[in-house]
Amino acid sequence: MYKKSITHYIAKVVIDILFYLSIVCTCAIPALTAPLIRLYPLSCNILLAYAVILTVSGACCVYILFLLKQMYKSLLVGNPFVDENVRHLRKMAVTCLIIGIIYVVKSVFLFTIATPVIAGIFLVGCLFCLTLKDLFKQAVNYKAENDLTI
Repeated sequence: MYKKSITHYIAKVVIDILFYLSIVCTCAIPALTAPLIRLYPLSCNILLAYAVILTVSGACCVYILFLLKQMYKSLLVGNPFVDENVRHLRKMAVTCLIIGIIYVVKSVFLFTIATPVIAGIFLVGCLFCLTLKDLFKQAVNYKAENDLTI
């Protein structure tokens, strides 16, 4: 019934690589802040604000990738339409919303050209995850209904 694709395995490997790489990058942000303060003549407060923003958004991205890893486990087993994936998508939507709000606030206080773009991407990502959550929820309901009739 369900055919496993090489694309699923490649995507899982890419998500695993991104997950571990994002952990390393997020953990490196506080360690790199002190050398940057000495290297660049910017205000110490501005660099610390950037470090906090990057660390929080990096931690949120690690969490999103962790949830994607959990979802891929159910996909590779052949049962992606479960309540757990609906919860994962809702959590991803909330996390994307948090990142979007962080960058909206950042664009007010520390504006760069990329900041509203990043905020927009994550706010659209939030809407995308909410839409997928509803689709998965409906598929779970149809699957449960179908399982009861057989």
